[in-house]
Amino acid sequence: MRTNIDIDDAVLQAAMRGSEFKTKKEAVEAGLKLLARQAHYREVLKWRGKLHWDDQPDPLAASVNTVMEKTVPYGVKSPPTQKAAPSKNASPKTVARTKRKAAEAA
Repeated sequence: MRTNIDIDDAVLQAAMRGSEFKTKKEAVEAGLKLLARQAHYREVLKWRGKLHWDDQPDPLAASVNTVMEKTVPYGVKSPPTQKAAPSKNASPKTVARTKRKAAEAA
């Protein structure tokens, strides 16, 4: 969005000298981002002392929330997974084909 603003030349030159901005636009955008970030920090600081933070891991949480999968040693093929049985509405050909594929896989 194009905007015309009147900026004090001395302030802008000091900002550009104090940083590695190549253009005035970069310097102004960096200043606006800084203001937005500071406003966010003030919002976060409102919660200071109001939240309880426990950084110690709960020893029971690992056993409750952890999914243990079977592991297979390297180089050993894992057993084939069982395929679902055909549905009750499956045609006799589908049932026969499913049984034949299961027998071939075994």
